Amino acid sequence: MTTYKEIRGSQIEAVATDPSNPVEGQVWYNTTSNVLKGHKVLATGAWATGNAINDGRSTSGAAGTGSSTGLIFGGLPPTTANTESYNGTNWTEVNNLSTARNSLAGAGTQTAALAFGGNDGSVTAVTETWNGTNWTEVNDLTDSRSVLAGGGTNTAALATGGSSPGDTANTEVWNGTNWTEVNNLNTARNYLMFGGTSTSGIAAGGGPGTKNETEIWNGTNWTETSNLNTSRYFIGGTGASSTDSIAFGGLTPSVTANTELWSGSSWTETSNLNTARGAFKGSGNATTAALAAGGENATTSALTATEEWSSTTPTTVTFTDS
Repeated sequence: MTTYKEIRGSQIEAVATDPSNPVEGQVWYNTTSNVLKGHKVLATGAWATGNAINDGRSTSGAAGTGSSTGLIFGGLPPTTANTESYNGTNWTEVNNLSTARNSLAGAGTQTAALAFGGNDGSVTAVTETWNGTNWTEVNDLTDSRSVLAGGGTNTAALATGGSSPGDTANTEVWNGTNWTEVNNLNTARNYLMFGGTSTSGIAAGGGPGTKNETEIWNGTNWTETSNLNTSRYFIGGTGASSTDSIAFGGLTPSVTANTELWSGSSWTETSNLNTARGAFKGSGNATTAALAAGGENATTSALTATEEWSSTTPTTVTFTDS
């Protein structure tokens, strides 16, 4: 008989309390309640159409923690400094970036964000912080690059991949004051997605060509793991950690609406975006709420379309009493 260890590569743990952040397929024996338990992620959810952004754009940066607390900034065409804030109903134009640019990355919340990298006519390392009212230039990335990915907060962020102009595996972390180079991705790429923080995240997809490679970041090293089901670049995505991420849209090279949820061990295809698109970022997380705004369609026209993701809650199930 095949054992759980042979299937999952790990033994069943005996614990006094249930794990606080289990991954899909994890099984444990609770010695307090004397029951065998397991965790499953229901790979279901849906995208709902929200009100359009004021200025159609692609390759913008994004920040925010949910479907009603979004922030987008920069993008094209033409290259812009425009910033808009979303309250779950409407987008409102707020103060612009100090440096207009496209193909940048972002991190943080609607009221405390970070914008970094991009292209302002040439590849740039410019970094700016947002305090809910104004953008302020701070210390630059170590390496100038565009079409990169990133996430985290405005005091603890990660930037990875991109083009400088050659494809790069370079990864940097931000401590609120400076960027520091750390260990590189295993696969150099651009147009990729990242979900998570400066100490726990996931990078997937990208180019050149179309890639499905996925890597987990633990704060020190990148580790290759299960691939996306659909290879693509210019992919949107977001997440809270290396066990909570969602990837959506992108180019295969044709524009796609495909959405996949990451369980902590594998990607599962779920409900598609209502509008197929690429060249955009996302914000929020996979297990509760995320936001997709802007991008470009099959004719490379800049979009104003906004979509809000809501997901079912992951559940712990009891297998048996004992």
